[in-house]
This record gives sequence, C-alpha cells and structure tokens, in this order.
Amino acid sequence: MPTSADLRRPSGPDPTDALLIRGGRVVDPANGVDLVADVHIEAGRVAAVGSDLVAPEGTPVLEARGRVVAPGFIDSHVHLREPGAEHKETIASGTAAAAAGGICAVIAMPNTTPPPDSGANIEAFHQRCAAAAVRVYTTGTITAGRAGERLAPLAELAAAGAVAFSDDGDPVSDEQIMRQALVEAAALGQPLFPHEEVKALTRDGAMHDGDVAARLGVGGMPAAGEDDMVARDIDLVRQTGGPLHLPHISTAGTVDLVRRAKDEGLAVTCEVLPHHFVLTDEEVERQGTAAKMSPPLRGTDDVRAMVAGLRDGTIDTIATDHAPHSAEEKAQPLDRAPFGIVGLETAIGLCVTHLVEPGVLDVVQLVERWSSGPARIFHLPGGHLGPGAPGDVTVIDLDCTWTVDPSAFRSRSRNTPFAGCQLRGRATATVVGGRVVHSL
Repeated sequence: MPTSADLRRPSGPDPTDALLIRGGRVVDPANGVDLVADVHIEAGRVAAVGSDLVAPEGTPVLEARGRVVAPGFIDSHVHLREPGAEHKETIASGTAAAAAGGICAVIAMPNTTPPPDSGANIEAFHQRCAAAAVRVYTTGTITAGRAGERLAPLAELAAAGAVAFSDDGDPVSDEQIMRQALVEAAALGQPLFPHEEVKALTRDGAMHDGDVAARLGVGGMPAAGEDDMVARDIDLVRQTGGPLHLPHISTAGTVDLVRRAKDEGLAVTCEVLPHHFVLTDEEVERQGTAAKMSPPLRGTDDVRAMVAGLRDGTIDTIATDHAPHSAEEKAQPLDRAPFGIVGLETAIGLCVTHLVEPGVLDVVQLVERWSSGPARIFHLPGGHLGPGAPGDVTVIDLDCTWTVDPSAFRSRSRNTPFAGCQLRGRATATVVGGRVVHSL
C-alpha cells in the first residue's frame, strides 16, 4: 500500500536554500495568519514566521515591504506537452512560465505521448522533470491510454506518485468504468479529475451554442454538454462516496449542481479558470481562435454564476488549464483550430484585477483558492507557511500595473486572448524551497 509520502511525490527542484523574506504582509489562510512579518526559510523549509527575525549570518534577504507574502501558489491544471508535443511547450519552458507567473507548483495533465497510464510512464515523466523550475506533480490516467475502454491501474499510478486521475480532454463516457474508478479513488484517497462533456451533444462544436455561434455560422457546444455529465458523476459520487474534483467549470448549471452536492455533504469540489469569470463568448467574434477553448467561453449569465460561486465558496480553487499551441495551429479556421489558451503568466493579474479590485474576493480568500485549497484537495505538502512546510512563497505587488505582452512570455506559445490588456497585480518574486526562481 503506498504511503502518503509516495502519493505526494513531486518532480522538479529540491533545493535546500536559506532565505529571509523581510517585512511583507504575510497571508497564510491555512494558519489564520494575516500580518506584517518576516518569513525565515532554512534548509528549504519554513523555519519561522514573525517580527524582526534574525537569520544566520550570510542568509540572503528578500525585501517584501508593501507586498503580499503568500504560501506558494499551486496551479492544479497545467499542460506541459512533454513528452510528445514539445513544439508547443516543454517542461523547461512551461515551468519557467509558471515561475514567472508566481506559481511554485503545477499539476501536469496527462495528454502526453505516452500517457501516464502506468507506473513506469509516471516515473519516466518524473525523471524528465528533474531540472524543472518549479515543483511538478502529475495526474495518472483514469483509463488505459485515455481510450475510455478499461480502467487504468490506479493503485499502481498512485504508488508511482499520481496525485489525481484524469483522462484530460477525453470524458469517461462509460458509466460503469467511472463508477469503478470512483470506488478505487475512494480507497486510495486521491480524487478523480475528469473532463465533463457529453461528446454526443458537443461534437463538431467550436464555441458556446448561442447567438454568437449562430451569427458566425459555426457549430455550438451547449451548456447541457457539461451539465449532464456533471449531474451523472455527482450521482455516482452519491452512490460510491468517491472524491470528485471538477475541472474548468463553465456553466451556471454546473455551479448549481456543485452547490447542491456540497449541501448534501458529498465529496465534490471544483475549479474555475480566469477566462471563464472574465470573458464571454462575444470574445470569439472579436478574436477568433485566440478565444477558442474547451469548455468554451459562455454567456453573461454563466460568467456571473462563476463570480457568484467564487464569492459564496461553492468554487474551491482557481487554476489556469494552461494549454499552449503553436501560432500555426491557432492560425487555422475556427472550426479546425485546437482548443486552449496559455494562462500561467496572466493568472495573478487577472485575479487581482477582476476579483480583488471589485471586491468579489479579498486577498485572504484569493490566496486560499491558490494555495491551501488545492493542497487540501490533492493532499500536497505545501499550501501553508507553518514550521516545516516547504519553503515555497509567492510574493505579490497588488498595486503593480502592467500590460500583457505575449512576446515576453516564458512559455513557448503565445495563444492568449488577453494580449494588450491592462492588469493590476503581479508576482514580483517566486520562491521554491528557499530559492528565488523568478524576480522582477
């Protein structure tokens, strides 16, 4: 039986550096901390948080006055594309983008070649991540080869370090396979993280099924394509008790379903992406394939539902679904271009601008959605700044104003609908294990 340490094994840097972060506003929701203080990291782990800390002579100092000092942000939904699609992204470029965006750890999704559907494939992926700029965790697949035909060896994948199970953009259409997967996930204590889509309803769709799609003359993806599968899987949770974490929710119907599931006490959690609480499907008419993603941008009522779900706590985490594609791929017609946008380097600015500034979330709530929230759901060792915690820290300047310039991205791809946007809030330093891996 795998130990808890086995289940949470990351890849990437394992620095043992010392650092004193001085004079920032330390926001640590897991420990109820919100005060101006210092953070001392020793041997790669948090040694102390307090006022006027004195570190051993020679310890590097990071001045953080006027900045928010938070537990290292965790992006639980990232496509690194390696192995198999390195023309879009590599582990090196993707984790450099994460560091530049203030993200200290990522959970890599399994749409790689080969997929992480065996312990050997997961271990090979971990080896590839040895020089990553940030911590890299991985999902294992739910089904063998992500083909949806038979269950993958979930216990073997967990023993190799998988922190969750997903077939990524391929939904688990077979209800019996999904039921058995939830039973096994319950025994392992690791959540299923499935793409929720009824392909029979969304096939040939390129965007949300609404007035904009009709005007553009392209196939639509109705909200029911998400809602119906979410309803099915919540019912399976009701029957099995298995843990279900819903990725990239996009419809008002899904928010209502999750809210009711939580009222029942079911093991259901969910995430939202910045573009789903900022943009509507009208952006596709303005920007074309730069705004094409799956789930698609929805209508105004759906965007309002995402904001309401964040405000009332229905939505547990925020992630990016960072999905890089080459310029050539995105230059295809709307009905043929791939779904997805990059998001690692714009996430904090979008969240501060569209959630903190208008008062949807306060700073403490925002930090919780990016740190202790994902750490709790995926049983990761980070997410807080208590003694002995990993020395992972995200330092944010809430007042920094900047313009999104895709040419400056560390990511290998540039596919974003936010080019030229004026944002407020930016990570000014990213610390992993006591080592500053990015600073402005």
